[in-house]
Amino acid sequence: MGRSRGGLTTKVHAMVNANGLPIGLVLSEGQACDGRSAHLMLDSLTPGSVLLADRAYDADRLRAAIADKGAFANIPPMPQRVRRSDFSPILYRYRNLIEYVFSKIKHFRAVTTRYDKQDDNFLASVQLASIIIWLRHNESVT
Repeated sequence: MGRSRGGLTTKVHAMVNANGLPIGLVLSEGQACDGRSAHLMLDSLTPGSVLLADRAYDADRLRAAIADKGAFANIPPMPQRVRRSDFSPILYRYRNLIEYVFSKIKHFRAVTTRYDKQDDNFLASVQLASIIIWLRHNESVT
């Protein structure tokens, strides 16, 4: 948990699959850099997969870690970046899947209003919300 003038701040980092279902969740302090938390979720990458992320995750170290897993990083380069990597705007359109997941997670009152003040309890409520998202998806498929 991070602390700022406004109080406790926390960022929720998520990784979703191609169906838009959460497969990885990590919490970090609100003032922390986004790229540091991304390394904790790279274990679920398989060779040949494509990772879509926003500009906050544009770092050479992260791109190298993704390449070591055999995956392709489709991350838009930061505007001040001198050496730009490959980027496909057509693939980047599918990044809206992560926004849909955050929208679904925010439907749960305990997550949105942040009742839990300890990071373990808050992560558990976010994970519970993602389990319910999985169950609702599987219920509608069968």
